[in-house]
Amino acid sequence: MNQTTRAITDWLASAHPVPAQAQREFAVGIALVPTGEKFDAIRLPAPILHAAARTEDPDAVAAFLAKTLPGGAVIHDAYGVGVWYYALVPPGTYANWQAPDAECLRPGTWLGVPRPDLTARPGPHWALPPHTAGSVCAAKAVADLVALGQSSPRPTPTTVERTS
Repeated sequence: MNQTTRAITDWLASAHPVPAQAQREFAVGIALVPTGEKFDAIRLPAPILHAAARTEDPDAVAAFLAKTLPGGAVIHDAYGVGVWYYALVPPGTYANWQAPDAECLRPGTWLGVPRPDLTARPGPHWALPPHTAGSVCAAKAVADLVALGQSSPRPTPTTVERTS
């Protein structure tokens, strides 16, 4: 693990009441970390983000996020029925968050956070990985992204042709 990755991992783990526990969880992939102290998290429905990006393609979505939320960090949780993205934002964002259709998680909500090198499926991974300790998205930029997604047509889902 290089020095930057170590610093990011230490920062994420420092949000946990027992950082050593988070470090052990990162060793196997995903750590549960509470929001509110080091960062808040905004849960973005995939259809809104995909509409804003005008694509569902993971590489294109990652490029869109890098351009739209520079310096930030976004988790993609592709498990389960609902597909969500979680934008890490500065702590305290929860108190003033008002964008409809995108919830800022209440402080103390436990969030599954991938270790910094998990940047692809399967499972939760970074759609926009943190580049430094403290990488968070500007809350206004996330609100603007939500507004763009709400006003944009939904992309046509990618289909796979079946052959018999």
